Amino acid sequence: MSRNERDIQERRFAHEIRLALDASADALSPDVAERLAAARRMALAAKKAEVRVHVPQLALPGGHHGYAFEEEDDTPLHRAGAWLRKLALVWTLVALGAGLIGIYHWQQQKRVEELADVDTAMLLDDLPPTAYADQGFHVYLKRGQ
Repeated sequence: MSRNERDIQERRFAHEIRLALDASADALSPDVAERLAAARRMALAAKKAEVRVHVPQLALPGGHHGYAFEEEDDTPLHRAGAWLRKLALVWTLVALGAGLIGIYHWQQQKRVEELADVDTAMLLDDLPPTAYADQGFHVYLKRGQ
Protein backbone atom coordinates (compact mmCIF):
# COMPACT_ATOMS: atom_id res chain seq x y z
CA MET A 1 0.00 0.00 0.00
CA SER A 2 1.45 3.36 -0.99
CA ARG A 3 1.74 6.35 1.27
CA ASN A 4 -0.93 8.22 -0.68
CA GLU A 5 -3.42 5.34 -0.28
CA ARG A 6 -2.65 5.18 3.46
CA ASP A 7 -3.29 8.92 3.76
CA ILE A 8 -6.62 8.55 1.99
CA GLN A 9 -7.65 5.67 4.29
CA GLU A 10 -6.65 7.66 7.38
CA ARG A 11 -8.70 10.64 6.22
CA ARG A 12 -11.74 8.44 5.57
CA PHE A 13 -11.37 6.86 9.02
CA ALA A 14 -11.04 10.28 10.69
CA HIS A 15 -14.12 11.48 8.80
CA GLU A 16 -16.14 8.44 9.98
CA ILE A 17 -15.04 9.00 13.58
CA ARG A 18 -16.00 12.66 13.38
CA LEU A 19 -19.45 11.77 12.02
CA ALA A 20 -19.95 9.21 14.80
CA LEU A 21 -18.89 11.68 17.50
CA ASP A 22 -21.16 14.38 16.07
CA ALA A 23 -24.08 11.97 16.02
CA SER A 24 -23.47 10.85 19.61
CA ALA A 25 -23.06 14.46 20.78
CA ASP A 26 -26.53 15.25 19.49
CA ALA A 27 -27.92 12.32 21.50
CA LEU A 28 -26.52 13.54 24.85
CA SER A 29 -28.93 14.57 27.56
CA PRO A 30 -28.95 18.29 28.44
CA ASP A 31 -27.57 17.49 31.92
CA VAL A 32 -24.51 15.67 30.50
CA ALA A 33 -23.99 18.37 27.87
CA GLU A 34 -24.00 21.05 30.61
CA ARG A 35 -21.49 19.11 32.74
CA LEU A 36 -19.20 18.66 29.74
CA ALA A 37 -19.44 22.38 28.94
CA ALA A 38 -18.59 23.26 32.56
CA ALA A 39 -15.61 20.88 32.52
CA ARG A 40 -14.39 22.46 29.29
CA ARG A 41 -14.67 25.97 30.77
CA MET A 42 -12.72 24.87 33.86
CA ALA A 43 -10.00 23.26 31.71
CA LEU A 44 -9.68 26.40 29.59
CA ALA A 45 -9.48 28.60 32.69
CA ALA A 46 -6.75 26.37 34.17
CA LYS A 47 -4.82 26.45 30.89
CA LYS A 48 -5.02 30.25 30.73
CA ALA A 49 -3.72 30.47 34.29
CA GLU A 50 -0.76 28.25 33.32
CA VAL A 51 0.32 30.48 30.46
CA ARG A 52 3.02 32.93 31.50
CA VAL A 53 4.19 35.60 29.12
CA HIS A 54 7.87 36.51 29.35
CA VAL A 55 8.56 40.11 28.38
CA PRO A 56 12.25 40.86 27.75
CA GLN A 57 13.56 43.78 29.76
CA LEU A 58 16.65 45.92 29.62
CA ALA A 59 19.01 44.96 32.44
CA LEU A 60 20.57 48.01 34.05
CA PRO A 61 23.38 48.22 36.59
CA GLY A 62 22.29 48.35 40.19
CA GLY A 63 19.62 45.69 39.94
CA HIS A 64 17.00 47.82 38.19
CA HIS A 65 15.11 46.13 35.38
CA GLY A 66 12.98 47.52 32.62
CA TYR A 67 12.93 50.93 31.04
CA ALA A 68 11.24 52.71 33.91
CA PHE A 69 13.48 54.46 36.40
CA GLU A 70 11.27 54.20 39.46
CA GLU A 71 12.89 55.47 42.62
CA GLU A 72 12.32 53.40 45.72
CA ASP A 73 14.92 55.18 47.83
CA ASP A 74 15.15 58.95 48.01
CA THR A 75 18.71 59.22 49.32
CA PRO A 76 21.13 61.56 47.51
CA LEU A 77 23.36 58.65 46.52
CA HIS A 78 20.45 56.78 45.00
CA ARG A 79 19.26 59.88 43.14
CA ALA A 80 22.77 60.45 41.75
CA GLY A 81 22.98 56.83 40.58
CA ALA A 82 19.62 57.08 38.83
CA TRP A 83 20.68 60.36 37.21
CA LEU A 84 23.94 58.80 36.00
CA ARG A 85 22.07 55.82 34.53
CA LYS A 86 19.77 58.16 32.62
CA LEU A 87 22.73 60.20 31.43
CA ALA A 88 24.57 57.06 30.30
CA LEU A 89 21.52 55.91 28.35
CA VAL A 90 21.20 59.31 26.64
CA TRP A 91 24.92 59.43 25.75
CA THR A 92 24.74 55.89 24.39
CA LEU A 93 21.86 56.89 22.12
CA VAL A 94 23.70 60.06 21.04
CA ALA A 95 26.84 58.04 20.24
CA LEU A 96 24.79 55.51 18.29
CA GLY A 97 23.12 58.29 16.28
CA ALA A 98 26.46 60.00 15.60
CA GLY A 99 27.95 56.69 14.47
CA LEU A 100 25.08 56.05 12.07
CA ILE A 101 25.36 59.56 10.63
CA GLY A 102 29.13 59.10 10.23
CA ILE A 103 28.66 55.79 8.41
CA TYR A 104 26.08 57.39 6.11
CA HIS A 105 28.41 60.27 5.21
CA TRP A 106 31.35 57.90 4.69
CA GLN A 107 29.27 55.76 2.31
CA GLN A 108 28.14 58.87 0.43
CA GLN A 109 31.74 60.10 0.09
CA LYS A 110 32.84 56.68 -1.12
CA ARG A 111 30.09 56.70 -3.77
CA VAL A 112 31.06 60.22 -4.92
CA GLU A 113 34.70 59.13 -5.25
CA GLU A 114 33.70 56.08 -7.32
CA LEU A 115 31.61 58.23 -9.64
CA ALA A 116 34.47 60.73 -9.95
CA ASP A 117 36.85 57.91 -10.91
CA VAL A 118 34.44 56.75 -13.62
CA ASP A 119 34.03 60.32 -14.92
CA THR A 120 37.80 60.81 -14.95
CA ALA A 121 38.34 57.56 -16.83
CA MET A 122 35.70 58.54 -19.39
CA LEU A 123 37.19 62.02 -19.93
CA LEU A 124 40.76 60.71 -20.28
CA ASP A 125 39.75 57.91 -22.64
CA ASP A 126 40.08 58.21 -26.44
CA LEU A 127 36.45 57.21 -26.96
CA PRO A 128 33.70 59.82 -27.14
CA PRO A 129 31.18 59.70 -24.21
CA THR A 130 28.40 58.69 -26.63
CA ALA A 131 30.17 55.34 -27.15
CA TYR A 132 29.49 54.44 -23.52
CA ALA A 133 25.76 55.03 -24.04
CA ASP A 134 25.67 52.64 -27.02
CA GLN A 135 24.39 49.18 -25.99
CA GLY A 136 26.29 47.51 -28.82
CA PHE A 137 29.52 48.94 -27.42
CA HIS A 138 28.81 47.31 -24.04
CA VAL A 139 28.29 43.96 -25.79
CA TYR A 140 31.54 44.45 -27.68
CA LEU A 141 33.41 45.20 -24.43
CA LYS A 142 31.98 42.13 -22.68
CA ARG A 143 32.94 39.83 -25.56
CA GLY A 144 36.40 41.34 -25.81
CA GLN A 145 37.26 40.68 -22.16
